[in-house]
Amino acid sequence: MSAMTRIKEFTLPDLGEGLTEGEILKWLVAVGDDIELNQPIVEVETAKAAVEIPAKWAGRVSSLFCEEGAVVAVGSPIIAIDTDPGAGDVPAAPATVDGGQGAAAGRTPVLVGYGPRTTAAKRRPRRAVPEAQAATVRPEPVAPAATPVAVTPPPVSAPPVPARPAVVATPVLAKPPVRKLARDLGVDLRGLAGTGPLGSITREDVQRAVEAATTPARPDVRFDESREQRVPVKGVRKLTAENMVASAFTAPHVTEFLTVDVTRGMRALDRLREQREWRDVRISPLLLVAKGALLALARHPMINSTWAGDTIVVKDYVNLGIAAATERGLIVPTIKDAARLPLRQLADELNELVRTARAGRTTPSDMTGGTFTITNVGVYGVDAGTPILPPGESAILAFGTVREAPWACKGKVKVRQVTTLSLSFDHRIIDGELGSKFLADIGRFLADPEAALLAWS
Repeated sequence: MSAMTRIKEFTLPDLGEGLTEGEILKWLVAVGDDIELNQPIVEVETAKAAVEIPAKWAGRVSSLFCEEGAVVAVGSPIIAIDTDPGAGDVPAAPATVDGGQGAAAGRTPVLVGYGPRTTAAKRRPRRAVPEAQAATVRPEPVAPAATPVAVTPPPVSAPPVPARPAVVATPVLAKPPVRKLARDLGVDLRGLAGTGPLGSITREDVQRAVEAATTPARPDVRFDESREQRVPVKGVRKLTAENMVASAFTAPHVTEFLTVDVTRGMRALDRLREQREWRDVRISPLLLVAKGALLALARHPMINSTWAGDTIVVKDYVNLGIAAATERGLIVPTIKDAARLPLRQLADELNELVRTARAGRTTPSDMTGGTFTITNVGVYGVDAGTPILPPGESAILAFGTVREAPWACKGKVKVRQVTTLSLSFDHRIIDGELGSKFLADIGRFLADPEAALLAWS
């Protein structure tokens, strides 16, 4: 195998859904490492997720073309792999000053930031030395021979010098008690701007001057760049910002709120945890909210739709998005066709989604195609919010924290577990009546899941 066919350049692949670039987060291999087929070689962050890219060939790493932190276009080479390292060293193409021989021989594997010089070296022009510094010893000047000098007699009379205008001192307006106070405190009244009638100086003006002289000046920290941070907007954070701005100024948002007594719903979760087949499953209130939203979507299918200009696309499947905060920003992975899943499988999908997101391993394909989204602000102790629609969706539900609160129940005030739901929706598709009925159905389910299931079945 020739040297040229042994060395294969691996380019940054298209990681999905129209992405055009990615940032090299971390190299998982180094030059000289022997790697296997499909071994992870680099971690790349796109506008949607951070993913590990596997090796396309087995062999030995001969070059890394990009440093960590570099943003690389899709299709650009990122690594070179020697697929037959046992055949011996690959001869490097010699470089010439005119670039002819090196260019014809092809790419020479080099480390990032170092490469063969392709231009001739040029000597920097010598800086001109001033005449005064040309010699360390300067010869003494030779006095010229004495010559007669003609003396010009002074003029008979000098022109008159104009007199300077007299400086007239502006009198300081101040009452005698104010002048005595200034003398006692050592304040020069001529340096003060009076705030009294006709610009006269008052006692307050004198006292403010004393306070200004005795109070140490505070440093101006408004523009202290040494105490500021610059966080680059890129990757997931950049795409999220662009999507939120586009959504906020495209779809007319309306937000409604509903506070619900979920005491019976929380008891239902406790009974579920006691079931043998659920003992190893992490069960949270989010599972109840997700199930309630899926049932309400089945009762109000127009909520699960997209505005498409002249048409509204109503979808018979629900790709349930769950907003998740990660170190790289907010992402919304989706559970595909969630309405078809039984409750136990829905719980497993929710738990796996959260684990994958926290580990930073959510793939771009897992964050596409969402039709309805839930954001759980309650995990931060927040009661409610006004969420912004993800692009292409017509509604998003915010789920607040579940807390104990005094609540009117059966004619008495009792301590109950309550939560607040916030529903934002696209008013082009969903009017107030539809949005209110949908939100009320979710609240009804959370208030009494068993009764809602019996009534809707």
